[in-house]
Amino acid sequence: MVHAPTNRELLTEPACSHNPAAKGGSAKKGCAQKAKPGDAQGGCAFDGALITLVPITDVAHLVHGPIACGGHSWGTRGSLSSGPQHYRHGFTTDLNEHDIIFGAETKLRQAIEAIARDHRPKAIFVYATCVTALIGEDLDSVCKQAAQALALPVIPVHSAGFRGSKNFGNRLGGQALLDHVIGTSQAPRQAGPSINIIGEYNIAGEVWAVEPLLEALGIRVQARITGDGRYEAIAAAHQADLNVVICSKALLNVARTMEERYGIPFIEASFYGSANVSQCLRQIVDHLVDSKLADLSLIDRSEALIATHTALMGSQLEPYRQRLAGKRIVLYTGGVKSWSIIAAAADLGMKVVATSIKKSTADDKARIEELLGPDGVLIEKGGAAEILDVIARTGADMLIAGGRNQYTALKARIPFLDINQERHHAYAGYEGIVALAREIDEAMHSPVWEQVRRPAPWEQEP
Repeated sequence: MVHAPTNRELLTEPACSHNPAAKGGSAKKGCAQKAKPGDAQGGCAFDGALITLVPITDVAHLVHGPIACGGHSWGTRGSLSSGPQHYRHGFTTDLNEHDIIFGAETKLRQAIEAIARDHRPKAIFVYATCVTALIGEDLDSVCKQAAQALALPVIPVHSAGFRGSKNFGNRLGGQALLDHVIGTSQAPRQAGPSINIIGEYNIAGEVWAVEPLLEALGIRVQARITGDGRYEAIAAAHQADLNVVICSKALLNVARTMEERYGIPFIEASFYGSANVSQCLRQIVDHLVDSKLADLSLIDRSEALIATHTALMGSQLEPYRQRLAGKRIVLYTGGVKSWSIIAAAADLGMKVVATSIKKSTADDKARIEELLGPDGVLIEKGGAAEILDVIARTGADMLIAGGRNQYTALKARIPFLDINQERHHAYAGYEGIVALAREIDEAMHSPVWEQVRRPAPWEQEP
């Protein structure tokens, strides 16, 4: 029987460099943070589990709960697929008052059978919600019986929203993969070293900007966990030689557990900013060479590749640097983007003067403080009033944030760029930096800002 980790076990991540418990001390108080009643803290655990698992493209995702949970932000994220489109369909059991009173396990079984019959996915992920957790639906039993009857993997995801924040929901999604998917299949062994990419969701196709670099070095991607992911590849992820955790402390539990179970080491890296991309490639190559999985010539080839792409990127960025150098940015976003975009802005000669730390981990905050310097402003609570105050105090030229904050930028009469998961442009890799520069330049130098900053006709002197 699979052991379901408690909230405390998942929150106390041994591999986190900011967890004193990993060094024999007591767990940091912030590691046990729980959502307050009525406050989703920027997204609930259910939301976080969806973000993590929905990018697996060839499986069906079934939300066991009211229709509102099923429609919650479905299809708004820009995770792209190079093939299967099953993940685009939103399935829900659509519970009503009768189901809540008398139970809905029969309804869930019927929904699973209908999805398997009509859509034939590689697997079905079933998500618990607050309602089904509160009325005591036996998700594990229903999924196990359905899997046996249909000869199809049916994966329970215990993602009730009240369990915690969106970041914690990411861990719950990762735990579902560890408990029911990873290690359940064997893939034919192929030539060359292989890696798993963990914590990259292929927003706007970002992973496609990085994989060609790895392919040029003869490094094969075994599994993407989870952007543009495939069920069978993730099931065989335990056969990879190295795990690369991309900017995501929330899925560190996946990498750490795979190291304990299968002996696969992991590194942490970022795909944002030229220095970070180059460092990521060097980390991967150094590990493969040190582990005797590749010869020393891989180092020379990787350095030649980095030099070629860096030079090309530099020439493409030069016109943008001349127009953007010295501009000041307020960055209001969550998690790893709160620090990783700072590195990308540095490639353009721009300065991030303030950034949000509301959804950032302790490790994220440490990196932010180092990158911003002593004069940088850390936005803790957020909200339009605080953002407007920070923009005024820092003299910022631009706000980079999620789409819902664009009206705050309009009130401040400064340009705005959407950086969150709803965006349609990829900013990872060397090509992504050029795309980011182009988007910032177009927003910054739009003629509309000169017009909106002029006094209105009725405000001008006669």
